Amino acid sequence: MKLFSRALAIIYLIAFVSFAVQAQGLIGSQGILPLEPFLGAVWQQVGSGAFWSVPTLFWWWHSDFALVAIPWIGAAIAVAAALLPAHGALQRIAFALLWFGYLSLVGAGQVFMGYQWDYLLLEAGFLAIFLTPDPLRVLLLQWLLFRLMFESGVVKLTSHDPTWRNLTALTYHYWTQPLPTILAWFADKAPLWFQNASCAVVFVVELAVPFLIFGTRIMKRIAAVAIIALQVLIMATGSYTFFNLLTIALCIPLGLPRKLPPSKPVRSNIYVSGALILLIFGFSVISLTAMAGLPTPAFADRIAPFGIVNTYGLFASMTTQRIEIDVQGSNDGTNWQSYAFRYKPGNLNRAPVLAEPYQPRLDWQMWFAALGNFQENVWFQHFALRLLQASPPVLALLEHDPFGGKPPKYIRALAYQYRFSDRQILRTKGEWWTRRPAGDYFPTVSLKH
Repeated sequence: MKLFSRALAIIYLIAFVSFAVQAQGLIGSQGILPLEPFLGAVWQQVGSGAFWSVPTLFWWWHSDFALVAIPWIGAAIAVAAALLPAHGALQRIAFALLWFGYLSLVGAGQVFMGYQWDYLLLEAGFLAIFLTPDPLRVLLLQWLLFRLMFESGVVKLTSHDPTWRNLTALTYHYWTQPLPTILAWFADKAPLWFQNASCAVVFVVELAVPFLIFGTRIMKRIAAVAIIALQVLIMATGSYTFFNLLTIALCIPLGLPRKLPPSKPVRSNIYVSGALILLIFGFSVISLTAMAGLPTPAFADRIAPFGIVNTYGLFASMTTQRIEIDVQGSNDGTNWQSYAFRYKPGNLNRAPVLAEPYQPRLDWQMWFAALGNFQENVWFQHFALRLLQASPPVLALLEHDPFGGKPPKYIRALAYQYRFSDRQILRTKGEWWTRRPAGDYFPTVSLKH
């Protein structure tokens, strides 16, 4: 379990550093969704119960300095946790601080945080606070891995999405996923029979293989190899921040010897293990009940913001088209120039960029914004305002500001349908993408609006 503890600490390090370098632009006072007004609105709505709705350290310290200091302090603690003796008191304290620190970021991050991997890190991190080689504690990690994989398969079936049912989902996935890699372009060119077979393999790994987790030692290792292989393939074709690394780390307990070294015979450990099992398994049942659409106890909503037990399942419904938002600025309302993002598709000649394990949260949110309209994405309106103000921390999230740090007079956004190009277009024009207009996304506005 020493290897798992160190792997988890490194993943915490990645997560904290990734947010630290974006915090000011996302939720700083000059950011897209400033933290202080958000906290004020929560307090006004729920009063003294605000912490239980949004559990975060920022209730007591929410300056711009704090937005940077807390994640960097978290990064330093993560380094210490990786170096401290495994399962010792100091490492437990470090993991407790890491869990609450990251919980604070998730609570404060609004739409830019709270992805499934954020909650997976919270759940794994919570278990790490109590982690020992005790088989009962190890079982809880295995149960988390089982739920992660099995629920991911179940949601694909229960969504009644036709592309999953007819095994054509991967013919869309490679080019419609949020941040494809350059290898996704080549994977997209595989023959249909290979795409169908790959889709079937996904179902096997997510629905059948997880049951091997609770089998014999050989079965556990087969499960680990299959899950790790799937995660490596996902990493090769798409950037999903630390999600795949964390899933691989959760496979480490599957390779443990059948007989673990006995833990210290401290009587309280028995009670702690029993309490953890009741807590995790109890709320897991409630979580599965919620997935089935059945009513759940009211107290379940009280614990949900703490990320101790969560539901999982990416890409329950496969997107079958890719809309990209081209954000443009102008000083005369006639000549428009585009803002360039660091990782999301834009320039047709730029090959897909690898971002993992870093998560460019603005680029990710742009993908979700394109699934709806700007009225449903209030944050996008704030983003447009910050561009009109030429907010330095927001501009720092972008790859290129065509106005050199000066505010444009107008902002608008156009929608385009993107798709991977074919081999001939890449060879003759050097274009990795093709696109065609899909209308307006955001109307022309100025600061007067």
